[in-house]
Amino acid sequence: MLKSYLKIAWRNLWKNKTFSAINIIGLAAGLACFIMIALYVTDELSYDRYHEKANRIYRVNSDIRFGGTDLIMAVCSDPMGATLKKDYPQVEEYTRLYASGGSKLIKKGNSFINEERVTHADSTIFDVFTFPALAGNTKTALNELNTVVITESTAMKYFNGVNEAMGKMIEDGSVLYKVTAVIKDIPRNSHFNFDFFFSMDNVNYGFGNFLSHNFHTYIVLKPGTDPKAFSKNFEQVIEKYMVPQASQFMQIKNMEEFRKSGNRLQYSLLPITDIHLHSSRQVELDVNGNIQYIYIFSAVALFILLIACINFMNLSTARSAARSREVGIRKVLGTERKSLIGQFLTESSLTAFISLALAIGIVGLALSWFNDLTGKEIEMNALLKPGYLLFLLALPVLVGLVAGSYPAFFLSAFKPISVLKGKVNTGVTKSNLRSTLVIFQFFASIVLITGTIIIYKQLNYIQTTKIGFNKDQVLVVNNPGIAREKREAFKNEVAKLSGVKSAAFAGYLPVSNSSRSDNTWSTEAVMTEKNGFNMQNWRIDYDYIPTLGMEIIQGRNFSPEFGSDSSAIILNETAAKVTGFDNPIGKQIYSSDGNGPSVPSTIVGIVRNFNFESLRKNVGPLCFRLGNSRWATAFRVQTSEIGNLISSIENKYKAMAPGMPFSYQFLDESFDNMYREEQRVGKVALTFAFLAIIIACLGLFGLATYMAEQRTKEIGVRKVLGATVPSIVSMLSKDFLKLVLISFGIAAPFGWWVMNKWLEDFAFRISIGWWVFALAGVLALLIAFVTVSFQAIKAAIANPVKSLRTE
Repeated sequence: MLKSYLKIAWRNLWKNKTFSAINIIGLAAGLACFIMIALYVTDELSYDRYHEKANRIYRVNSDIRFGGTDLIMAVCSDPMGATLKKDYPQVEEYTRLYASGGSKLIKKGNSFINEERVTHADSTIFDVFTFPALAGNTKTALNELNTVVITESTAMKYFNGVNEAMGKMIEDGSVLYKVTAVIKDIPRNSHFNFDFFFSMDNVNYGFGNFLSHNFHTYIVLKPGTDPKAFSKNFEQVIEKYMVPQASQFMQIKNMEEFRKSGNRLQYSLLPITDIHLHSSRQVELDVNGNIQYIYIFSAVALFILLIACINFMNLSTARSAARSREVGIRKVLGTERKSLIGQFLTESSLTAFISLALAIGIVGLALSWFNDLTGKEIEMNALLKPGYLLFLLALPVLVGLVAGSYPAFFLSAFKPISVLKGKVNTGVTKSNLRSTLVIFQFFASIVLITGTIIIYKQLNYIQTTKIGFNKDQVLVVNNPGIAREKREAFKNEVAKLSGVKSAAFAGYLPVSNSSRSDNTWSTEAVMTEKNGFNMQNWRIDYDYIPTLGMEIIQGRNFSPEFGSDSSAIILNETAAKVTGFDNPIGKQIYSSDGNGPSVPSTIVGIVRNFNFESLRKNVGPLCFRLGNSRWATAFRVQTSEIGNLISSIENKYKAMAPGMPFSYQFLDESFDNMYREEQRVGKVALTFAFLAIIIACLGLFGLATYMAEQRTKEIGVRKVLGATVPSIVSMLSKDFLKLVLISFGIAAPFGWWVMNKWLEDFAFRISIGWWVFALAGVLALLIAFVTVSFQAIKAAIANPVKSLRTE
């Protein structure tokens, strides 16, 4: 029976080549889009799930609010992990990562390579995370000073082999580290990806301070432990360890008084498998994804697949009249309805299988482009995994059933006598479902169009809004290879070059992943929970503010003419407001690191607020202090021959640091990188919105063909009675345009709600104007009109004699 169904199905597909090609191509395009987005979504959901203890590993997060300033951080104090393990038996193990040391210059031969994927780790890291060892014993690998564990690719890079690397020395400046183990490369789907794990014993840090937060801390809870219940223990840790330490430099008796003043100090556990998609805290180890985009892409994939299935329905029913006689004759000859349903479902499933094969070919050709678009490294062999193979086998069956069910039940219901007499009505009484399907198609298309427009408007706003500093034509050179005593000379030598307007040391920059330093301040010498606040502290030189194009709006900049500027500070507008001073110039505020008495600093200037973090966040309090941050130098340039200028700078760099790597970036490019995820989403949304519209137009074309076919005699009669071509085109088009208008009425409020939710992530955002939805509606109407008009004009100009000829 199945063999017979397949043979007849193939003959029908081959007999109607044009119809079959349109149907298969439309469905294949929809399936290809669905598969690619599914690959992207499953890759995003797979992060950190490869660890054996993944379901029991948690990161300790910190949430601090002090003096109106919020610190939402992915780090906590260095004693936290050890304290939790010591005091609470529910903790099986803990480990810490200290990645605040920046990059390292690793010597290879006679030159140095600037390695950025470096961290310091506790020896317990391999008891928490699953990083298989290729050589050495990871249990003891980081127990001693000056030891390092490297990845397989790093071993190949520096020593040409895993075994060759064991016991060898890695040189970082004047320090030699012994390679004690080599592990497999960390999988790409991890929330951190380091090549070097240096011993925590090499961290030059004042350990034991519960109030200084600089360590990424992970704990493994014993099986059966409820993480929510365990999190309540943090209150005991705060009262037992933190309050006594805080009381040494500020007047605080307990956390109740602290919180009554509007402050907050709390810790929470975040499952490691949730970090990539659910965490966008300060001091993340890498740029994370966003669960909102997973929802958006999943919805887009489902929309496109449904649109493709709807096309199949519309195109199949468009041929219903042509197959009505076949159904009638087969029923007269005794074919049961269930056999007809089986036949039509077989045809739709065969079409779906052919479409799937074509879709897989499209995915293979487009995957490289898709990876560039999304920043992924997905490979075709991902489809060979058991889960994907099962999914791919089930997909055409499911699509065939969904897309073929309506045509199957619709066509098989024809009454043979009515069909053979030519009295069957295949268009009027069954129009409600098809109208609903068209409304859904254009609802999805309009939502995608509005979403794309709003995303691009927000990105344009980010790039053009005034951010308080001038990011254009600023070249930032990284200085780790130049000896400290030579960096001033390098800065001065480059400043003399033609095309360089000014130069400044720029260890701190107003872009993500730049250095950050928080400190606790107060407006009085004795700090209390009422007069204290947190604030960013950046050390800058005399030229930093003019080089970055910032504006002093009150007071003055630092100057060599004032020797007292060593204890002076410049505040931004937010910080000045936090102090509560009517006129802050000349006033003093106090800071303490928790290990000594408060130190006064005199306010000498106020700088206009500038966005030193992403525009997703409000501008927080910040102060500048005169100091040494010479690990990078910023040059404001003005030249049309930027390539020659960079070559000249590189020559001066290499003259002062022979064998050292020269690296640089432009500040505007670093700024744009903060919104890399939004840029990718915008491109993906634009691409799939375009594809969704194309696929929807195929369905609309099919439905227009169907309606014109059903009204052939009516059109012939109207032409004989004097109807013009424009009037007939208008008659055939207006019903479809009504459906598009209904789609717009549903899509506009839904799209407004969805995009407002997306914009809530930005502290600085556009307002959604009515014209966005009007434009999307006009585009949808225009696309629908052009699509329908092609078939309407064809029907309108047909010879009425042929239209009225009896069969």
